[in-house]
Amino acid sequence: MQRDNDRIIEELQEEIDHYQLIFDYTYGATVVVDPDGYIIDINKPYLDFLDVSYGAIIGTHCTKILGDSRLHIVAQTGKAEMNQVQTINNQQVLARRIPVKQGGKVVAAVGQVIFEDIRQIASLARKYSLLESKVKHYEQELRHLRSTRYSFDSIVGESKPMHRIKKEALTATSNSFPVLITGESGTGKEIFAQAIHHESRRSVHPFIRINCAAIPRELMESELFGYEKGAFTGARNDGKPGKFEMAHRGTIFLDEIGELPLEMQPKLLRVLEEKEFERVGGTRVIRSDFRLIAATNRNLAQMVSEGSFRSDLYYRINVIHLHLPALRKRREDIPLLSRHLLGLIADKEGLHGVSLSPDAEELLSGYTWPGNVRELSNCLERAVASMAGSALTEDDLPFCMQQFSERKETLRHSSLKEALNDAEKNIISATLQEESFNKAKAARRLGIHRTLLYKKIDKYGISAKSA
Repeated sequence: MQRDNDRIIEELQEEIDHYQLIFDYTYGATVVVDPDGYIIDINKPYLDFLDVSYGAIIGTHCTKILGDSRLHIVAQTGKAEMNQVQTINNQQVLARRIPVKQGGKVVAAVGQVIFEDIRQIASLARKYSLLESKVKHYEQELRHLRSTRYSFDSIVGESKPMHRIKKEALTATSNSFPVLITGESGTGKEIFAQAIHHESRRSVHPFIRINCAAIPRELMESELFGYEKGAFTGARNDGKPGKFEMAHRGTIFLDEIGELPLEMQPKLLRVLEEKEFERVGGTRVIRSDFRLIAATNRNLAQMVSEGSFRSDLYYRINVIHLHLPALRKRREDIPLLSRHLLGLIADKEGLHGVSLSPDAEELLSGYTWPGNVRELSNCLERAVASMAGSALTEDDLPFCMQQFSERKETLRHSSLKEALNDAEKNIISATLQEESFNKAKAARRLGIHRTLLYKKIDKYGISAKSA
């Protein structure tokens, strides 16, 4: 019998020791008082905080050793007090006091110091405030990202080529397959990209644009995939999310994808295939659900054959292909488009009653527009800036347009060879102007070798000033 009692006592002692261990390792400094406010238990963190022994404090009233404690009041009222500032040993701490009830009666009260020093609370408050301002900033950024400027209503044109391409683009809004938009500079590739996003089920999520030609080669990876703290010299202390991370559940638009460095292409291919990546300097795998829309004015198929663009990446992005027609291929849209752009310019400048005269409309419709819609918009802006009346006439159009009008008259009396030379000179000059006299880009646009372009520039006496 005695042996059984000893065993029971031993088991009870083990259980008590077990609970005491848990009590000692409970987060924060914890003390328990009886209904009259006398300390009946206290854990090790609280003893360390007070710098007293367990035996010296048990049976002491809480007000004698715990400063301005209100544990005895909580034990009397049965009402908890949460997150109260309390002074113990001339040090401010944050405490909470909770009554323990049994059968409707308060049998004890538990007090816990949540923070060792009130300064920690101030520090946390500052961190919280900083975090709150960051969240507000990112919410504003997100709202901006989610709001695309263009929809299908922004695409102006009633010609057959435009009806066809708009129909193809609308079909692309019902799925999430990659889209490749090709066409000359200034044909409106980003407008189509935004319109597709705007009409898709992803429209409530971000539209993230990145120009592959505008990012330095050494920063491309960190821009696309982000970086962790300390990933490289000059990196932000808190790291930075990449464009693919920001595009989660939305659309990422890679403009001028033909300029993507060859060494980045396999990394992009992996993200497109697996929808996951790691930040620069990190090991955590980040998953992102995005739709890819890419655009270029270059011939990617030719680049594949030349070895400057990976074939596997080309096939991955070229699922839905939209080729936008050049403005000269849809001349019947030029009057409508000119009036539309003129209206936008007038609204922006606060002008009223601005119109397009028949002679100006005829000249605009006959021009070749190597810079496409972008060049047309620029031409109209320049004309509005210098126009005298409310009707934009042929005389208000830029000098290059005036020259074009005069050349049309000259061509009527020229030989075929003269006409061809004149046309070639004009096309080269306009292309150089469109590409800011970058001869490498102009040669690619014209589909000729750079050496041949130099010869023709010399032949026709074309300079940056004349172009």
